[in-house]
Amino acid sequence: MESYPFISVIIPTFNSGKTIVATIESVFNQKFQKVETILMDGGSSDTTKAIAQKWKQKLPELKWYQETDKGIYDAMNKGIRKATGKWLLFLGSDDTLHHPMVLQKLFETLNHTTADIVYGDAKIVGDTGWAKDGDLYDGPFTLEKLLEQNICHQAMCYRTSFVREQIGDFNQRYVKSADWDFNLRCWAKGRFEYIDLVIANFAAGGVSTETTDHPLIEDFVPNVQQYFGWKLSHPLLQKKGTWYYPHVRRLQQENRSVPQKLITFTKRILRKLKKTVS
Repeated sequence: MESYPFISVIIPTFNSGKTIVATIESVFNQKFQKVETILMDGGSSDTTKAIAQKWKQKLPELKWYQETDKGIYDAMNKGIRKATGKWLLFLGSDDTLHHPMVLQKLFETLNHTTADIVYGDAKIVGDTGWAKDGDLYDGPFTLEKLLEQNICHQAMCYRTSFVREQIGDFNQRYVKSADWDFNLRCWAKGRFEYIDLVIANFAAGGVSTETTDHPLIEDFVPNVQQYFGWKLSHPLLQKKGTWYYPHVRRLQQENRSVPQKLITFTKRILRKLKKTVS
């Protein structure tokens, strides 16, 4: 029988007093009990700490850490280092597990799979720029689909050893969508398995649903090239109509302009040398 805990649920918090009760309660109500819940708090000044301390009496494996962080993904990185479970699941402090049997059903797959990442669906609560209230997001993914949109990390379980040994931290340069970059790195190195299960209720309105992560957008194509060893001519980067294709075209034009600039510079030097000699 697997040792306790099997799954580490990591929840970054910051002044989350209005929502965190429902999040913790959704873990507490799970039939599957081989779970540790890690609250990584960035220094809340509201009731978050009092709520966590109260729930610790009911949920002995709830761990509370409070220290200054640089945002959600810094807190998630710290949670990875503190986790003792074989698998990692990340929830926002306003998200909830979909129903009390979720972790039991996940365990039935996780305990036998050879995959590094197991994922299902998330139920959207509220409207986002990419989904409507009540939508189930978003079925099986291919790499082609992942290049266009992300998988909700709330609906994903990552094998802890795989993350620590092959993937590393979430990139804090991407303060709003580092999980997308993280998932691309995982796809490049690991194996994904989809299960037909709604894992979490994803609360719209957070940082990642309200604004664009411009640094990630700027780095996206070079990152994909690096992770997968692709040239700009790769068929998946040459798909017209994708959101990233204009970025591919810009990089291609910049690359083509370099030889021309070199030729112009060389001609200028040669003209100067010719004048000097004459």
